[in-house]
Amino acid sequence: MLWLLFQDDRAPLGVGGIAREVHELYARWYGVLADGAFPAGDRLWQYPPGAGPVLLSPGLLPGLTYFQAFATLTLATDLLVTVVLARVGTRPGRSLRGAALWTAALPLLLHIPLARYDVQVTAFAVISLLTLSRSTRACGVFAALGALVKVWPALTLIGTPRGRTTREAWTSAAVTAGVLLLALAALFRDPFDFLRQQGGRGVQIESLGGTALSFARHAGWPGRVGYRFGAMEFTGPYVSSVAAVSLALTVTAFGALLLWRLRARHWTPATPYDAALGAVLLFTVTSRVISPQYLVWLLGLAAVCLTSRQTTQRPVAALITAAAAVSTLAYPVLYDDVVACTWTGSLLMLARNGLLVTAAGLSFHRLWTAGTRPEGSEGPTPSEPAHRQRDLPDRTASAI
Repeated sequence: MLWLLFQDDRAPLGVGGIAREVHELYARWYGVLADGAFPAGDRLWQYPPGAGPVLLSPGLLPGLTYFQAFATLTLATDLLVTVVLARVGTRPGRSLRGAALWTAALPLLLHIPLARYDVQVTAFAVISLLTLSRSTRACGVFAALGALVKVWPALTLIGTPRGRTTREAWTSAAVTAGVLLLALAALFRDPFDFLRQQGGRGVQIESLGGTALSFARHAGWPGRVGYRFGAMEFTGPYVSSVAAVSLALTVTAFGALLLWRLRARHWTPATPYDAALGAVLLFTVTSRVISPQYLVWLLGLAAVCLTSRQTTQRPVAALITAAAAVSTLAYPVLYDDVVACTWTGSLLMLARNGLLVTAAGLSFHRLWTAGTRPEGSEGPTPSEPAHRQRDLPDRTASAI
C-alpha cells in the first residue's frame, strides 16, 4: 500500500492521482484551518466541524511534509485499530477473525485508505463499539467524536441494549457532541458552512442511482458525467428524480431500523456490532454517493462483528470483502471506463453495488431474525460469560 502511494504519480494502476487529495486539497484546507476558520464557501468542504482537528493533526509531526505526516498518522491509526481488534479477539468467547479481516482485506483497496482520512473515522467507530461492554459512557464519547468528523459513526449506537445502557451511551454522546461543537464554534469561524455545500450534492456515478443512470445511457438517455462537488456526477433529465428516490430510500432504511429496535426482544453481546454494520450498510447503499473509501468503514465494522463468536454477520463480511476487491477494479484500475459508462464500467459498478445491496439486505434480515425470535424460543447462549449477560436488555424496559 505504501509503495503504491509513493508511486501514485506514475499511475502504476489505473488513473492515478489518488494522493492528490492529500497533496492539494487537504494541505490547502490545513492552511485555512490553521488561520482559525473553516473553508467557508468552498464547494468541496462538506464535512462536519470535527474534521478540522483531524486535518490539522499532521502539524503535530514537525520535520515532515503535510503528505508524509498525514500518511504516517494514518498508518499509526491503522496499527491502533489492528491492536484493538487483536486484543479484544484474545478474550474468552472472542475471535481473532476480526483482526485478520482488517489486516487482510484493507489492502484490497490498494493505497486509497492511506490517502483519505476514513481510517481515522473508522477507528472512532471501532473503539466505540468495542468499549461498550466495559464503559457505556466511553462508547458514547467515541461515537460522538466520530460523528463530528463524518456523521456515520453515530450509527454505532443504534444497537445498544435498551434501558440503562442506551440512556448512558446516548447521553454521553449528546453531551460530548454538544461540548465539542461549542468549543469548535468558539475556536473557528464558519463551523457550519459545510451544511450549505452538502445540500448541493447530486448523483455520483458510483452510487446505486448512478449505476442505473449508467445503464440508461446505453438505452439512449442523454445525460452526461461531469466533475461537481469533488466527485464525478451525472447531470441531465431525471437526475433530480433519482436523487429524490435515494433520499426516500434512506428515510425508509431509517424507518426499518427504528422498527427493528422497537420490535427486537433478544440481545447478545454481538447485537450492537451487527446492528451498526447493518445500519451503515443500509445508509451506504441508499446514498447518492458511494465513494470507494466508504468500503473502509464497512470493513472496519465487519471486523468488529467478527471479533464476536455470536455475530450473525459472517456471510455479510465475506460479501463486503468481495465488494472491496471489485471496487478497486472500478477505481482506480478501470475508472476511465466507469466515467465513460462503457459496458465494462457499467457492469463493474453493477457487480460492486450488487454485492453491497445483497450484503445490506442479508445483514438486516439476519439482524431482524435474530432480534425478533418468538418469546422463549432461545435464551442467552450458554457459553456467554455471566459478566456479559448483564448487558442484555430488560424485557420490560422502555422501547428506546
